[in-house]
Amino acid sequence: MKNSLNKSNITLRIAQEIELDKFKTDLQEAFRISAEKEFGHALDEPIPSDLDFEDTVNYAGAIVYQVLLDENIVGGAIVAIDKVTQHNKLLLFFIATNCHSKGVGYEAWKAIEKKHPKTKVWETTTPYFEKRNIHFYVNKCGFKIVEYFSKYHPDPNQKSDSNFDEQDDEMFKFEKQM
Repeated sequence: MKNSLNKSNITLRIAQEIELDKFKTDLQEAFRISAEKEFGHALDEPIPSDLDFEDTVNYAGAIVYQVLLDENIVGGAIVAIDKVTQHNKLLLFFIATNCHSKGVGYEAWKAIEKKHPKTKVWETTTPYFEKRNIHFYVNKCGFKIVEYFSKYHPDPNQKSDSNFDEQDDEMFKFEKQM
């Protein structure tokens, strides 16, 4: 793949039901590579778990997008659109590692914003260790960090788990005012 990118080559399309298993596998692979690099060992379970993925796909207002580069799937996103408040969420977002640092993620994000022009606020989260994601959301896409979830301040939207694992559960929450 070329380092230069024609932004018109990045498109979105809604994933078909029969594509969801492959979408999940590609998402978990992208997240696995990043987490294993950070932690220095193989993961015992996929991130997100199969159950978390299913919950996300079934989230109220969820839309599952494939990210395409020249008609080839190179990533995906799941957004939740609240048609009443237009306070929308980016629930999951990934780009294949072989497409990193080429502008694919940024162009995909711009395409998502364009698909939802009535959005007043976008919200998303990312793990504390994902420096690449933090840079992307803050420095590239214009999000602001608005909250930090940890054992001292748990995410009220997460399932309660008495075995809090700091490596898995410390997250930054971001918002972007449109």
